[in-house]
Amino acid sequence: QLQASGGGLVQAGGSLRLSCTASGRTFSRYLVGWFRQAPGKEREFVAAISWSGGTTDYGDSVKGRFTISRGNAQNTVYLQMNSLKPEDTALYYCAAGPVDWLGRGPATYNNWGQGTLVTVSS
Repeated sequence: QLQASGGGLVQAGGSLRLSCTASGRTFSRYLVGWFRQAPGKEREFVAAISWSGGTTDYGDSVKGRFTISRGNAQNTVYLQMNSLKPEDTALYYCAAGPVDWLGRGPATYNNWGQGTLVTVSS
C-alpha cells in the first residue's frame, strides 16, 4: 500500500516536498512515479524514477523545477517541488509499477496511493 503525504497550501514561488511511502514492502525493483490531477482536468504525468534510481523522467510542465529521488530506506520516494506556480495546484498521486524502465502511462503502474492535495496561491 502506498501513502502520499506532504501536500499543503503554499504561495507561488514557494516549495514543498512530497513523500511516497510503501508500507510492508520496499520500492526495490519497482518504477515509482508521480501524477497529478486538477479539478476538471485529466490526470497528468509529473515524474518517474527507475528502480535503480539512476534514471528519471519529468513532465514538460515541471522540468527544471521538480526533482524526484529515492530515500535511503528503499521504501520512500520524494518529490521536491520548487518555484511552485498556481497551475501546479492539484491532487498529487504516487504510483509504483513492477517494470525496469521509465513509463509515463498510468497503465504502467499497478499500485496507487490515495493522493495528497497541493494548493498554490497567487
